[in-house]
Amino acid sequence: MTDIDARLPHPFYQDADGVNRPPGPRKHPDYARFAAGPGVVPIVRQVNGEPVPALLICRYSDVREVLRRQDVFSRAAAAHADEVDVAGTMLGMDGDAHARVRGTVKDAFTRPAVDALRDAVRAAAEARLASMVAAGAPADLVRDFAVPFALDVICDLLGLPAEDRMRFRRWGDMFLGAGDLSREDAARSAEEMGGYLWGQLEQRRDRAGDDLLGRIATAAADQPADVQIKLPISLVVGGWETTASSIATFVHVLQTAPYGPDGTGWAHLVAHPDRLDAAVAELERLHSTANGDEMPRRVMADVTLPSGARLAEGDIVVPSHDAANRDPDVFPDPERMDFDRTPTPHLSFGHGPHYCIGAHLGALEVRTALGLLLRELPGLRLAVPPDEVGWKAGHAILGPTGLPVTW
Repeated sequence: MTDIDARLPHPFYQDADGVNRPPGPRKHPDYARFAAGPGVVPIVRQVNGEPVPALLICRYSDVREVLRRQDVFSRAAAAHADEVDVAGTMLGMDGDAHARVRGTVKDAFTRPAVDALRDAVRAAAEARLASMVAAGAPADLVRDFAVPFALDVICDLLGLPAEDRMRFRRWGDMFLGAGDLSREDAARSAEEMGGYLWGQLEQRRDRAGDDLLGRIATAAADQPADVQIKLPISLVVGGWETTASSIATFVHVLQTAPYGPDGTGWAHLVAHPDRLDAAVAELERLHSTANGDEMPRRVMADVTLPSGARLAEGDIVVPSHDAANRDPDVFPDPERMDFDRTPTPHLSFGHGPHYCIGAHLGALEVRTALGLLLRELPGLRLAVPPDEVGWKAGHAILGPTGLPVTW
Protein backbone atom coordinates (compact mmCIF):
# COMPACT_ATOMS: atom_id res chain seq x y z
CA MET A 1 0.00 0.00 0.00
CA THR A 2 1.37 3.43 -0.97
CA ASP A 3 1.27 6.52 1.21
CA ILE A 4 -1.52 7.92 -0.98
CA ASP A 5 -3.58 4.73 -0.62
CA ALA A 6 -3.28 4.90 3.16
CA ARG A 7 -4.72 8.43 3.33
CA LEU A 8 -8.41 9.22 3.84
CA PRO A 9 -10.13 10.69 0.77
CA HIS A 10 -11.16 14.29 1.44
CA PRO A 11 -13.79 15.78 1.53
CA PHE A 12 -15.35 12.96 3.51
CA TYR A 13 -18.70 12.71 1.71
CA GLN A 14 -17.82 11.46 -1.78
CA ASP A 15 -19.37 9.08 -4.24
CA ALA A 16 -17.43 6.64 -6.44
CA ASP A 17 -16.67 9.44 -8.90
CA GLY A 18 -15.20 11.67 -6.21
CA VAL A 19 -18.17 14.07 -6.20
CA ASN A 20 -19.00 15.47 -2.79
CA ARG A 21 -22.60 14.50 -2.05
CA PRO A 22 -23.67 15.24 1.51
CA PRO A 23 -26.82 13.29 2.39
CA GLY A 24 -28.09 16.08 4.61
CA PRO A 25 -27.07 18.80 7.03
CA ARG A 26 -25.25 16.61 9.53
CA LYS A 27 -21.45 16.70 9.41
CA HIS A 28 -19.41 13.52 9.16
CA PRO A 29 -18.91 11.72 12.51
CA ASP A 30 -15.16 11.52 11.88
CA TYR A 31 -14.85 15.23 12.67
CA ALA A 32 -15.71 14.71 16.35
CA ARG A 33 -13.55 11.59 16.50
CA PHE A 34 -10.51 13.33 15.02
CA ALA A 35 -10.88 16.41 17.25
CA ALA A 36 -10.94 14.18 20.32
CA GLY A 37 -8.25 11.83 19.05
CA PRO A 38 -5.36 12.11 16.58
CA GLY A 39 -5.73 15.82 15.85
CA VAL A 40 -3.66 15.67 12.63
CA VAL A 41 -4.96 13.23 10.00
CA PRO A 42 -3.32 12.31 6.65
CA ILE A 43 -5.76 12.92 3.80
CA VAL A 44 -5.69 13.02 0.01
CA ARG A 45 -7.60 15.47 -2.20
CA GLN A 46 -8.30 15.13 -5.92
CA VAL A 47 -7.47 18.36 -7.75
CA ASN A 48 -7.81 18.37 -11.54
CA GLY A 49 -7.85 14.59 -11.39
CA GLU A 50 -4.53 14.37 -9.56
CA PRO A 51 -4.05 13.20 -5.94
CA VAL A 52 -2.73 15.88 -3.58
CA PRO A 53 -1.60 14.61 -0.14
CA ALA A 54 -2.34 16.87 2.80
CA LEU A 55 -2.83 16.91 6.57
CA LEU A 56 -6.21 17.69 8.12
CA ILE A 57 -5.78 19.85 11.24
CA CYS A 58 -8.58 19.07 13.70
CA ARG A 59 -7.97 20.43 17.21
CA TYR A 60 -9.39 23.82 18.09
CA SER A 61 -6.14 25.44 19.25
CA ASP A 62 -4.24 24.07 16.25
CA VAL A 63 -6.83 25.28 13.74
CA ARG A 64 -6.77 28.77 15.26
CA GLU A 65 -2.98 28.81 15.00
CA VAL A 66 -2.99 27.78 11.33
CA LEU A 67 -5.62 30.41 10.49
CA ARG A 68 -3.79 33.10 12.46
CA ARG A 69 -0.23 32.66 11.15
CA GLN A 70 -0.04 33.83 7.53
CA ASP A 71 3.75 33.98 7.86
CA VAL A 72 3.98 30.21 8.37
CA PHE A 73 0.80 28.95 6.71
CA SER A 74 0.47 30.44 3.23
CA ARG A 75 -2.72 30.48 1.18
CA ALA A 76 -0.98 31.79 -1.94
CA ALA A 77 1.60 29.00 -1.91
CA ALA A 78 -1.12 26.32 -1.74
CA ALA A 79 -2.95 27.30 -4.92
CA HIS A 80 -2.20 23.94 -6.55
CA ALA A 81 -4.07 22.14 -3.76
CA ASP A 82 -7.31 24.13 -4.19
CA GLU A 83 -10.36 22.57 -5.84
CA VAL A 84 -11.69 26.09 -6.53
CA ASP A 85 -9.43 28.54 -8.35
CA VAL A 86 -9.23 31.62 -6.11
CA ALA A 87 -6.11 33.20 -7.62
CA GLY A 88 -6.43 36.98 -7.65
CA THR A 89 -9.04 37.02 -4.87
CA MET A 90 -8.64 37.82 -1.19
CA LEU A 91 -8.99 34.10 -0.47
CA GLY A 92 -5.82 33.34 -2.42
CA MET A 93 -3.57 36.07 -1.00
CA ASP A 94 -1.32 36.53 2.02
CA GLY A 95 0.23 39.40 3.93
CA ASP A 96 0.37 42.90 2.47
CA ALA A 97 -1.32 41.91 -0.80
CA HIS A 98 -4.25 40.45 1.10
CA ALA A 99 -4.48 43.40 3.47
CA ARG A 100 -4.39 45.92 0.60
CA VAL A 101 -7.27 44.30 -1.29
CA ARG A 102 -9.30 43.62 1.85
CA GLY A 103 -8.76 47.21 2.96
CA THR A 104 -10.59 48.45 -0.13
CA VAL A 105 -13.94 47.23 1.19
CA LYS A 106 -13.51 46.27 4.85
CA ASP A 107 -15.08 49.48 6.20
CA ALA A 108 -18.39 48.52 4.58
CA PHE A 109 -18.54 45.30 6.61
CA THR A 110 -17.59 46.43 10.12
CA ARG A 111 -20.10 45.88 12.90
CA PRO A 112 -21.13 49.59 13.02
CA ALA A 113 -21.54 49.70 9.23
CA VAL A 114 -23.66 46.55 9.28
CA ASP A 115 -25.75 47.85 12.20
CA ALA A 116 -26.67 50.81 9.99
CA LEU A 117 -28.13 48.36 7.46
CA ARG A 118 -30.58 46.71 9.86
CA ASP A 119 -33.66 48.52 8.57
CA ALA A 120 -32.75 47.87 4.93
CA VAL A 121 -32.08 44.17 5.60
CA ARG A 122 -35.37 43.79 7.46
CA ALA A 123 -37.26 45.54 4.65
CA ALA A 124 -35.67 43.23 2.05
CA ALA A 125 -36.64 40.15 4.05
CA GLU A 126 -40.19 41.37 4.60
CA ALA A 127 -40.66 42.11 0.91
CA ARG A 128 -39.46 38.67 -0.19
CA LEU A 129 -41.54 36.90 2.47
CA ALA A 130 -44.65 38.87 1.48
CA SER A 131 -44.11 37.83 -2.13
CA MET A 132 -43.72 34.17 -1.17
CA VAL A 133 -46.83 34.18 1.03
CA ALA A 134 -48.89 35.97 -1.61
CA ALA A 135 -48.04 33.27 -4.15
CA GLY A 136 -49.43 30.70 -1.73
CA ALA A 137 -48.31 27.39 -0.26
CA PRO A 138 -46.46 25.22 -0.94
CA ALA A 139 -43.34 27.21 -1.75
CA ASP A 140 -39.64 26.57 -2.20
CA LEU A 141 -37.93 28.43 0.63
CA VAL A 142 -34.63 28.48 -1.28
CA ARG A 143 -35.97 29.77 -4.61
CA ASP A 144 -38.78 31.98 -3.31
CA PHE A 145 -37.19 33.52 -0.22
CA ALA A 146 -33.61 32.75 0.82
CA VAL A 147 -31.83 33.28 -2.53
CA PRO A 148 -33.63 36.44 -3.69
CA PHE A 149 -33.39 37.96 -0.20
CA ALA A 150 -29.66 37.33 0.09
CA LEU A 151 -29.05 38.56 -3.46
CA ASP A 152 -31.06 41.71 -2.79
CA VAL A 153 -28.95 42.60 0.24
CA ILE A 154 -25.49 42.18 -1.29
CA CYS A 155 -26.49 43.58 -4.69
CA ASP A 156 -28.08 46.64 -3.07
CA LEU A 157 -24.83 47.17 -1.18
CA LEU A 158 -22.78 46.87 -4.36
CA GLY A 159 -25.22 48.90 -6.44
CA LEU A 160 -26.05 46.21 -9.02
CA PRO A 161 -29.21 46.63 -11.11
CA ALA A 162 -32.16 44.56 -9.86
CA GLU A 163 -32.87 43.04 -13.26
CA ASP A 164 -29.40 41.45 -13.48
CA ARG A 165 -29.24 39.77 -10.10
CA MET A 166 -30.49 36.26 -10.71
CA ARG A 167 -27.75 35.75 -13.31
CA PHE A 168 -25.33 35.56 -10.40
CA ARG A 169 -26.93 32.37 -9.12
CA ARG A 170 -25.90 30.45 -12.25
CA TRP A 171 -22.46 32.06 -12.26
CA GLY A 172 -22.00 31.33 -8.58
CA ASP A 173 -22.89 27.66 -8.92
CA MET A 174 -20.21 27.32 -11.62
CA PHE A 175 -17.65 29.30 -9.63
CA LEU A 176 -18.12 27.25 -6.47
CA GLY A 177 -18.45 23.83 -8.09
CA ALA A 178 -16.16 21.22 -6.59
CA GLY A 179 -16.27 18.41 -9.15
CA ASP A 180 -13.64 17.33 -11.68
CA LEU A 181 -14.39 20.28 -13.97
CA SER A 182 -14.45 22.90 -11.23
CA ARG A 183 -11.50 24.91 -12.48
CA GLU A 184 -12.88 24.94 -16.02
CA ASP A 185 -16.33 25.91 -14.76
CA ALA A 186 -14.89 28.50 -12.41
CA ALA A 187 -12.84 30.02 -15.23
CA ARG A 188 -15.87 30.27 -17.51
CA SER A 189 -18.01 31.71 -14.72
CA ALA A 190 -15.30 34.21 -13.77
CA GLU A 191 -14.99 35.28 -17.41
CA GLU A 192 -18.72 35.90 -17.73
CA MET A 193 -19.05 37.63 -14.37
CA GLY A 194 -15.82 39.50 -14.95
CA GLY A 195 -16.97 41.00 -18.23
CA TYR A 196 -20.22 42.13 -16.66
CA LEU A 197 -18.62 43.56 -13.52
CA TRP A 198 -15.83 45.28 -15.42
CA GLY A 199 -18.51 47.16 -17.32
CA GLN A 200 -20.13 48.15 -14.02
CA LEU A 201 -16.78 49.35 -12.66
CA GLU A 202 -16.01 51.32 -15.81
CA GLN A 203 -19.33 53.14 -15.51
CA ARG A 204 -18.28 54.34 -12.06
CA ARG A 205 -14.70 55.48 -12.74
CA ASP A 206 -15.58 59.14 -13.08
CA ARG A 207 -18.88 59.21 -11.23
CA ALA A 208 -18.45 57.01 -8.20
CA GLY A 209 -21.46 57.22 -5.92
CA ASP A 210 -22.22 55.74 -2.54
CA ASP A 211 -22.37 52.10 -3.57
CA LEU A 212 -19.62 49.56 -2.96
CA LEU A 213 -18.80 49.10 -6.64
CA GLY A 214 -18.08 52.83 -6.81
CA ARG A 215 -15.66 52.48 -3.92
CA ILE A 216 -13.90 49.57 -5.63
CA ALA A 217 -13.76 51.47 -8.94
CA THR A 218 -11.84 54.30 -7.34
CA ALA A 219 -9.98 52.84 -4.34
CA ALA A 220 -8.77 49.74 -6.22
CA ALA A 221 -8.02 51.48 -9.51
CA ASP A 222 -4.27 50.92 -9.00
CA GLN A 223 -4.76 47.16 -8.60
CA PRO A 224 -4.44 44.71 -11.53
CA ALA A 225 -7.65 44.34 -13.54
CA ASP A 226 -8.22 40.74 -12.42
CA VAL A 227 -8.05 41.81 -8.77
CA GLN A 228 -10.53 44.64 -9.37
CA ILE A 229 -12.93 42.22 -11.06
CA LYS A 230 -12.56 39.31 -8.66
CA LEU A 231 -13.12 41.45 -5.57
CA PRO A 232 -16.81 42.09 -6.36
CA ILE A 233 -17.13 38.51 -7.67
CA SER A 234 -16.09 37.12 -4.30
CA LEU A 235 -18.39 39.54 -2.48
CA VAL A 236 -21.44 38.72 -4.61
CA VAL A 237 -20.94 34.96 -4.73
CA GLY A 238 -19.84 34.62 -1.12
CA GLY A 239 -22.37 37.18 0.04
CA TRP A 240 -25.49 35.44 -1.19
CA GLU A 241 -24.57 31.76 -1.46
CA THR A 242 -23.49 31.20 2.13
CA THR A 243 -26.33 33.28 3.56
CA ALA A 244 -29.09 31.65 1.51
CA SER A 245 -27.69 28.18 2.23
CA SER A 246 -27.49 28.91 5.96
CA ILE A 247 -31.11 30.08 6.09
CA ALA A 248 -32.39 26.97 4.31
CA THR A 249 -30.12 24.55 6.20
CA PHE A 250 -31.01 26.00 9.59
CA VAL A 251 -34.75 25.86 8.85
CA HIS A 252 -34.35 22.20 7.85
CA VAL A 253 -32.46 21.40 11.06
CA LEU A 254 -34.89 23.31 13.29
CA GLN A 255 -37.83 21.53 11.67
CA THR A 256 -36.38 18.04 11.88
CA ALA A 257 -33.98 17.79 14.83
CA PRO A 258 -35.52 16.92 18.22
CA TYR A 259 -35.00 19.55 20.87
CA GLY A 260 -36.18 19.44 24.48
CA PRO A 261 -39.80 19.26 25.64
CA ASP A 262 -41.03 21.47 22.78
CA GLY A 263 -40.29 18.67 20.31
CA THR A 264 -38.17 20.48 17.72
CA GLY A 265 -35.83 23.43 17.61
CA TRP A 266 -38.43 25.31 15.58
CA ALA A 267 -41.14 24.80 18.21
CA HIS A 268 -38.70 25.82 20.92
CA LEU A 269 -37.87 29.10 19.19
CA VAL A 270 -41.52 29.85 18.46
CA ALA A 271 -42.11 29.54 22.21
CA HIS A 272 -38.82 31.25 23.16
CA PRO A 273 -37.97 33.86 20.50
CA ASP A 274 -35.43 35.46 22.85
CA ARG A 275 -33.20 32.41 22.29
CA LEU A 276 -32.79 33.09 18.56
CA ASP A 277 -29.31 34.63 18.64
CA ALA A 278 -27.93 31.82 20.80
CA ALA A 279 -29.64 29.24 18.62
CA VAL A 280 -28.11 30.67 15.44
CA ALA A 281 -24.62 30.62 17.01
CA GLU A 282 -25.10 26.95 17.86
CA LEU A 283 -26.43 26.16 14.39
CA GLU A 284 -23.43 27.93 12.87
CA ARG A 285 -21.15 25.74 15.00
CA LEU A 286 -22.79 22.45 14.08
CA HIS A 287 -23.94 23.14 10.52
CA SER A 288 -21.52 25.50 8.81
CA THR A 289 -22.06 25.99 5.09
CA ALA A 290 -18.51 24.90 4.16
CA ASN A 291 -18.65 21.55 2.37
CA GLY A 292 -14.99 20.59 2.64
CA ASP A 293 -13.28 22.44 5.49
CA GLU A 294 -11.07 25.52 5.15
CA MET A 295 -8.93 26.20 2.10
CA PRO A 296 -5.47 24.61 2.16
CA ARG A 297 -2.26 26.25 3.35
CA ARG A 298 1.38 25.43 2.61
CA VAL A 299 3.73 25.21 5.60
CA MET A 300 6.58 27.67 4.96
CA ALA A 301 8.86 26.57 7.84
CA ASP A 302 9.06 23.68 10.29
CA VAL A 303 6.62 24.44 13.09
CA THR A 304 5.12 22.90 16.24
CA LEU A 305 1.39 23.39 16.78
CA PRO A 306 -0.08 24.19 20.23
CA SER A 307 -1.07 20.53 20.61
CA GLY A 308 2.56 19.50 20.15
CA ALA A 309 2.10 18.14 16.64
CA ARG A 310 5.05 18.91 14.36
CA LEU A 311 4.70 20.01 10.75
CA ALA A 312 7.46 20.18 8.16
CA GLU A 313 8.21 22.87 5.63
CA GLY A 314 6.35 22.07 2.41
CA ASP A 315 3.47 20.19 4.06
CA ILE A 316 0.00 21.04 2.77
CA VAL A 317 -2.45 21.45 5.63
CA VAL A 318 -6.24 21.81 5.60
CA PRO A 319 -7.54 23.39 8.81
CA SER A 320 -10.94 21.94 9.71
CA HIS A 321 -13.30 24.29 11.50
CA ASP A 322 -15.91 21.52 11.49
CA ALA A 323 -13.56 19.34 13.54
CA ALA A 324 -12.44 22.25 15.74
CA ASN A 325 -16.10 23.09 16.41
CA ARG A 326 -16.40 19.61 17.92
CA ASP A 327 -13.29 19.70 20.10
CA PRO A 328 -14.55 18.40 23.47
CA ASP A 329 -11.99 20.53 25.32
CA VAL A 330 -13.84 23.64 24.08
CA PHE A 331 -17.38 22.34 23.49
CA PRO A 332 -18.41 19.65 26.01
CA ASP A 333 -20.72 17.01 24.53
CA PRO A 334 -19.97 18.60 21.17
CA GLU A 335 -22.52 16.80 18.97
CA ARG A 336 -25.44 17.92 21.16
CA MET A 337 -27.37 20.95 19.88
CA ASP A 338 -27.63 23.25 22.91
CA PHE A 339 -29.11 26.73 22.59
CA ASP A 340 -27.92 27.49 26.14
CA ARG A 341 -24.27 26.85 25.29
CA THR A 342 -22.26 29.96 26.22
CA PRO A 343 -19.95 31.09 24.99
CA THR A 344 -19.95 29.58 21.49
CA PRO A 345 -16.57 30.64 20.05
CA HIS A 346 -16.95 28.57 16.88
CA LEU A 347 -14.60 28.91 13.93
CA SER A 348 -17.17 28.63 11.14
CA PHE A 349 -16.32 32.14 9.91
CA GLY A 350 -12.60 31.46 10.19
CA HIS A 351 -10.11 33.30 12.38
CA GLY A 352 -7.30 35.79 11.98
CA PRO A 353 -6.51 37.76 8.81
CA HIS A 354 -8.83 35.68 6.62
CA TYR A 355 -11.80 35.89 9.01
CA CYS A 356 -14.87 36.12 6.77
CA ILE A 357 -15.20 39.78 5.78
CA GLY A 358 -18.98 39.42 5.52
CA ALA A 359 -19.50 37.60 8.82
CA HIS A 360 -21.38 40.46 10.53
CA LEU A 361 -23.63 41.04 7.52
CA GLY A 362 -24.30 37.35 7.01
CA ALA A 363 -25.17 36.87 10.67
CA LEU A 364 -27.57 39.82 10.54
CA GLU A 365 -29.28 38.42 7.44
CA VAL A 366 -29.67 34.92 8.88
CA ARG A 367 -31.03 36.19 12.20
CA THR A 368 -33.39 38.60 10.44
CA ALA A 369 -34.70 35.91 8.09
CA LEU A 370 -35.22 33.27 10.78
CA GLY A 371 -36.77 35.76 13.19
CA LEU A 372 -39.22 36.91 10.52
CA LEU A 373 -40.19 33.36 9.55
CA LEU A 374 -40.70 32.34 13.18
CA ARG A 375 -42.87 35.39 13.87
CA GLU A 376 -44.92 35.51 10.67
CA LEU A 377 -45.13 31.79 9.86
CA PRO A 378 -44.92 29.93 13.19
CA GLY A 379 -46.75 27.00 11.58
CA LEU A 380 -44.14 26.64 8.83
CA ARG A 381 -43.29 23.01 8.10
CA LEU A 382 -41.63 20.91 5.43
CA ALA A 383 -43.93 20.00 2.55
CA VAL A 384 -42.03 16.75 1.86
CA PRO A 385 -40.43 14.10 4.10
CA PRO A 386 -36.99 15.29 5.30
CA ASP A 387 -35.15 12.57 3.40
CA GLU A 388 -36.68 13.78 0.12
CA VAL A 389 -34.94 17.15 0.37
CA GLY A 390 -32.09 17.29 -2.15
CA TRP A 391 -28.64 18.59 -1.22
CA LYS A 392 -26.04 20.22 -3.46
CA ALA A 393 -23.60 17.84 -5.11
CA GLY A 394 -20.07 18.74 -6.10
CA HIS A 395 -20.36 22.18 -4.54
CA ALA A 396 -18.16 24.08 -2.10
CA ILE A 397 -21.19 25.29 -0.11
CA LEU A 398 -23.41 22.93 1.85
CA GLY A 399 -27.14 23.46 1.51
CA PRO A 400 -30.38 22.10 0.07
CA THR A 401 -31.04 22.52 -3.64
CA GLY A 402 -34.58 23.39 -2.68
CA LEU A 403 -36.68 23.32 0.48
CA PRO A 404 -40.42 22.70 -0.11
CA VAL A 405 -42.43 24.24 2.74
CA THR A 406 -46.03 24.92 3.60
CA TRP A 407 -47.77 26.76 6.45
